[in-house]
Amino acid sequence: MNFPFPCHHLRDGLGTRGHRGSSSCAGIGSFGLCVKNAPFSTGVPHSRFSIHSGFGKTLPWFVLKRICKCSSPSKGFLSKSSARPIKGIDHLKCSSCISSNDSTCSHNCMGCLKADLRNKLFGQHIASNIIFKSVTGFMKDDNPKKPLVLSLHGPTGTGKNFVSQLIADNVYKKGYHSKFVHVLSATHHFPHRSEIVTYKSQLQEWIKNNVTNCERSMFIFDEMDKIPPGVIDSIKPYLDYGKVGGVFFQRSIIIFLSNTGADQITKTAVDFWKNGKDREEMMLKDFESSISPIVFNSDQSGFSKSTLIDSCLLDVFIPFLPLEYKHVVQCAMAAMRDKGLRPDENVADQVARNLVYHPKLEQVFAVSGCKTVVNRVHLYR
Repeated sequence: MNFPFPCHHLRDGLGTRGHRGSSSCAGIGSFGLCVKNAPFSTGVPHSRFSIHSGFGKTLPWFVLKRICKCSSPSKGFLSKSSARPIKGIDHLKCSSCISSNDSTCSHNCMGCLKADLRNKLFGQHIASNIIFKSVTGFMKDDNPKKPLVLSLHGPTGTGKNFVSQLIADNVYKKGYHSKFVHVLSATHHFPHRSEIVTYKSQLQEWIKNNVTNCERSMFIFDEMDKIPPGVIDSIKPYLDYGKVGGVFFQRSIIIFLSNTGADQITKTAVDFWKNGKDREEMMLKDFESSISPIVFNSDQSGFSKSTLIDSCLLDVFIPFLPLEYKHVVQCAMAAMRDKGLRPDENVADQVARNLVYHPKLEQVFAVSGCKTVVNRVHLYR
């Protein structure tokens, strides 16, 4: 069932003027929510006003304000040049706190995050430290001035996607699978450079609607190095001002994942190794000043000449270091535990030894990191 008018036309989330005592139904997600006998003209709740769900339950009047913030989620994002949905973020839907058992949106288990970073993320002492401090500090702030915006950079297989899952797992009751965690992939959601203008409009509206429904929303942008330049600038007002159009964005978390800057990160790590310095001696300051200009000036980066960088809206550029043999062994041992197998050091050693390492002469860092380790443990058992 559908509203006779779009949700975003509802006054204060209750209804439009001039529709007194009317009855209407909305299709939200996989079930219908019916509004009966609602006094729409004043925006004031009425004793006979109730919301009936498709499950036969009656919900209190005030939940409508949290439900009817999005236009119909069944409508795709349309290309301005055609009437058909374009490939992109047309299938994404707005999620409402009311439709989940996770009614508070987050459960804030920061002690667990520290343990997960220590026990599950290998070879990333800089990233672990910065991420833990950034996320815990942000979650403890009852009135943050802006959203938390993290940009993770490094070679393939070093843990960027994995750590974004760890953060989500420790912020939401349902973890990475929470309805309030939204993952966007460049190649899937933004494949056509000719549609940049459309993508910008769609992305801006979609993020606004999701944050309207849950202030503690998380947005993960994967493959930022493949997103068409200019698209991401559409969300600048949300990162800059915090409150836009009556919607508060300060409590949201935005994570960007990118391979841009990986060569410079690897070069710095190789230089430390050649100079006989301990890996743990590397610090954020050894990377951050070089990553930012590379990301900003690269034509292959979604941040190319981005106003987000120009305006200093990215809180921190976090380097993910290339992984050594010992870290691959740790990954293999963890993969066996996760699969319910008995961890075998001989198997882990074979997995690590049979990867390709670079630079060509030094053979220090695994080219693919831990990306293929999970599926390789079966080859040597």
